[in-house]
Amino acid sequence: MSRDHSEPAARGGAEAEYLGLLARDASVEAYEQPVLLARAEGRPADRIAALEDAKRLALRVRAELEGRRRREAELSALFETAHDLAGLRDLDAVLQAIVQRARSLLGTDVAYLTLNDPARGDTYMRVTEGSVSARFQQLRLGMGEGLGGLVAQTTRPYVTDDYFHDARFQHTHTIDSGVRDEGLVAILGVPLMLGPHVIGVLFAADRRARVFEREQIALVGSFAALAAAAIDTANLLTETRAALAGLERANAIIRDRSAVIERASDVHDRLAELVLRGGGVHDVAAAVSEVLDGTVDFTEAGAAPAQALESSRAEGHAVRHGGDWIAAVTVSGELLGALVLRGHPDLDPVDQRTLERAAMVTSLLLLARRSAAEAEQRVRGELLDDLLDARDRDPRLLRERAARLHADLGATHVVLAARLDGPAADADEEAAARRRLWSAASHLAATRHGLAAARDGGTVVLLPLAAGDTATDVARRTARHLGTAVHQPVTVGASAPVTDLAAHPETVAAAYAEGRRCLDALHLLGRAGDGAAAEDFGFLGLLLAGERDIAGFVDRTLGPVVTYDDQRGTDLLRTLDAYFACGMSPARTKDELHVHVNTVAQRLDRVGRLLGEDWQAPARALEIQLALRLHRLSAPDRR
Repeated sequence: MSRDHSEPAARGGAEAEYLGLLARDASVEAYEQPVLLARAEGRPADRIAALEDAKRLALRVRAELEGRRRREAELSALFETAHDLAGLRDLDAVLQAIVQRARSLLGTDVAYLTLNDPARGDTYMRVTEGSVSARFQQLRLGMGEGLGGLVAQTTRPYVTDDYFHDARFQHTHTIDSGVRDEGLVAILGVPLMLGPHVIGVLFAADRRARVFEREQIALVGSFAALAAAAIDTANLLTETRAALAGLERANAIIRDRSAVIERASDVHDRLAELVLRGGGVHDVAAAVSEVLDGTVDFTEAGAAPAQALESSRAEGHAVRHGGDWIAAVTVSGELLGALVLRGHPDLDPVDQRTLERAAMVTSLLLLARRSAAEAEQRVRGELLDDLLDARDRDPRLLRERAARLHADLGATHVVLAARLDGPAADADEEAAARRRLWSAASHLAATRHGLAAARDGGTVVLLPLAAGDTATDVARRTARHLGTAVHQPVTVGASAPVTDLAAHPETVAAAYAEGRRCLDALHLLGRAGDGAAAEDFGFLGLLLAGERDIAGFVDRTLGPVVTYDDQRGTDLLRTLDAYFACGMSPARTKDELHVHVNTVAQRLDRVGRLLGEDWQAPARALEIQLALRLHRLSAPDRR
C-alpha cells in the first residue's frame, strides 16, 4: 500500500524538479544532475525511474521550445531585414546586418559575402563577420575559382563538409591559403541573383566538420535574396540620382521623375506599414493598385499564364504579358503565385520595380501565413494526441484548449482512420505522400472545426457530426475529399458517433480503434479508396464495433417485424423463428405452429413486405437468423 502512494509522490516531485529546470532555461547538462544526485544518495528505484521519465519528457519539451524559438528568430530576422531594406539608407549597413544575422541564426564561426567586380573581372570580399585573418578578408578570387565559382557557374547553393578534400571545384593557391589562414572546414555558399545573373555569393562557414540542414540552406537563400534586393535597390537609387543630376536643367522632367520617386516611396511606406500591422496579400494588392493607378490582383500559380510566370521567376523581374504585367511571388524558389497589374501595356521602370517589391513583400507575408498555419496544425495534432493517449483528463483544460481552436468537444463527433493506398516508388516518396495526407487532413479539420494528427502510418481525424449525417456519410465524403487533395486513393474507416469527449477522453482511443478495424476490413474486402463505418458491414459490424451494438443490429435487421407484432399483437416473429428452425419449409412450419399452411404463407408474405423482397437471400437470411437468436437471448420472456 505504501508503494502505491510513494510512486505518484516520486513522480510528482520529479516533474516539479524538471519543471524548474525548464522555467530557468537550464543547460542540457543540468538535466542529468537530479538523476545522478538521486543515485549517489541511494534513493529508491521508483524515485530514480520517475526522474528518468521526467528527464526524457523535459528534454523533449526543451528541444521543442528551442526549435520554436529558432523558427521565431528566423522569421523575426527576415522581417527585420525586410524592414531595413524598405528604409534603405546605407547599403553597407544592410549587408553587414544580413551577414551578422545569417551567422547568428546558423551558429557558424564565420559568415561573409562576396561581390563580382565587372571592371576587374574578378570577385572580392565585400562583408565579413567572425573572420580573424587579414589575408582572408582581403581575398580577390578569379571568376570560376573556389566554391564560390562553382555556385556562380551553376546558380545553385553548394555545401562542402571538408573544403580541402572536395574536388568538385577549382582550388587555387591564393584561395586555399586564405581559407587555411581562417581555419575553415565546412562551407555553405548561396548565390546572390539579380534576374538570371549571379552578382555575388553569401557564405556561412565553420572551423569544424558540419552538415548544413535543408532548412538552414533555405534560410541562407532567403538572406541572399534580401541582400540581392538591397544591392538592386541601391543600384536603382544610384541610377535615379544620376538621372536627376543629368536632368537638372529640365524642370519639367525633374518634376515628373520626382513624382515617380515619391510614388515609389509612398508604396514602400505603405507596404512596410502593411507588414508591421499584419496585413494580407490582398491588402498589398489594393495598396499597389492605388499607387500605380490600376488594378492589381494576386493570382494563384495555377491560374496565372505559365510562360510569363516562369519568365518572371527566372529573370527576377516583372514581365509584360499582352496588356498586363506579371511579377512572380516566390519563397526559396517555390512558386506561390503572381501579382498581376492589368491594363498597363506601358510601365515606367520605377513603377515596374514597385510592382516587383510588392511581390517580394507578398512572398514574405505568405511565408509568415504558412508558418502560422503549420503551427496551428501542430497544436491541433497535439490536442488530438492528448485525447487519444488520455494524458490530460481535466475536462475544463481540454475544453479550453479546444475552444482556442474553435472546436467543441461537447458536440457529437466521428473518429476517422485514414490511410493512403497505392504503391510508392521509395521510402522518400512514401514519407512525402504521408505528409501531404496529414496536411490535407489538417486543413479539412480546421475548416470543419475538428482535429487531425498523424498516427500509425496514416492520419486520424476527429470531425463533428452534422445534423442528418451518418458515420458512413462522413467516412465516404472524407475519403473522396482527401483522395482528391493528395491525388491518390485514400481509404477511411469511421467509428460510431461519440459524445462528451472532454469528460470521457478514453472514448476517443476506443473509437479510433474501431475506425482502424473498419479500415482493415475495407482493405480485406478489396474496397481501397472507399469509406465505411461498422454499421455498413451487417453482422460483421458487431465484430468491428468497439461497443458491440447488439440492440442496434437487431433493430436494423428485425425492427419492422418487432414493431408490427407489438402494435398489432401478431405472431410474425415467432413464425419467422419457426420457419428457419424447420429448414425454411412452410409444411413443417405449420406443424410446428399448429396452424394451417395458408396461415404460414400469409404471415411470411407479410414478413417479406416488412423486410424486403430479398429477405430469404442467403446473406440476408444469415443476418436475420443471427438477429433472431440475439433477440431471444436479450428478451427470453418474449419467446
